[in-house]
Amino acid sequence: MRSMTAKDAKYGFGRLIDLARAEPVTVEKHGRPVVVVVAVEEFERLMSLETAPFREGSAARAHK
Repeated sequence: MRSMTAKDAKYGFGRLIDLARAEPVTVEKHGRPVVVVVAVEEFERLMSLETAPFREGSAARAHK
């Protein structure tokens, strides 16, 4: 995972976007990680994993 300072992220926002499309990027403030920037495709994949147990449970109930 890549990392950059908040200042570098602010002044190099285009670069942050380009990096985040390839892999998650941790943004640090005062030497501490504060956020992770990810591509929308990765975000959607993570969200689908979060909701998968609910979909599977409702599908199982529908077949009973």
